Amino acid sequence: MGKRIIIGITGASGVIYGIRALELLHKAEVETHLIISTVARTIITQETEWKVNQVEKLASVSYQPEEMGAPLASGSFHIDGMAVIPCSIKTLSAIANSYANDLIVRAADVTLKEGKPLVLVVRETPLHRGHIRLMDLASRAGAIIFPPVPVLYGKPSSLDEMISDTAGRVLLRLGIENVGYTKWKGM
Repeated sequence: MGKRIIIGITGASGVIYGIRALELLHKAEVETHLIISTVARTIITQETEWKVNQVEKLASVSYQPEEMGAPLASGSFHIDGMAVIPCSIKTLSAIANSYANDLIVRAADVTLKEGKPLVLVVRETPLHRGHIRLMDLASRAGAIIFPPVPVLYGKPSSLDEMISDTAGRVLLRLGIENVGYTKWKGM
C-alpha cells in the first residue's frame, strides 16, 4: 500500500497552500483524503480562481466536514499523516482542546492518538498570548506547528514559488518526497 495523507483546509486566509499541497501529492501519486471546512469553501472562491469542486477532484476522496462517520474518523483507518493547511485559530483551538466538533478536528484527534504526524499550518498574525498557548497545547499533544514562513535562501522569483516551497516543506515533514520545495545546497 502506498502513502495515505489527510488534508484539511480550514477557513483561514491562505487556502492556496492546501490546494498546492493537493497538487503536489497528486504528482507524487499519494492517496489523499480531503476535508474542506464550510468557511474554507467560501474563501477558496474569494482568494483563488479555483472552484471548490475542482479542488475536491485533486483528492482521491473528499468528505464534508459533518461526515463524522467517515472512515478517517477511526484509528482503524490507516494513514501516514495529516496536514491542516491552512489551520484557522478556531480549528487550532478545537484540536488543542480535543473538541472534535467536525471531521477535520476528529481526523486530527485520531491522527494524534495513533501517533502519526499532524502538521498544523497556523495562518494568523500577529499572535497574542492565547494563540501561543493554544499552539503550545497542540504541540504538547504531538502536533507539529508549521507557520507558513517563506524560505528565502532559494531566491524565489514569485509568490507562486513561495507557496509551492511552503506546501512542499509541509509534505516533506509528513515524509512525502516531492518537487515543491527548494533543497538547501549549502553555502
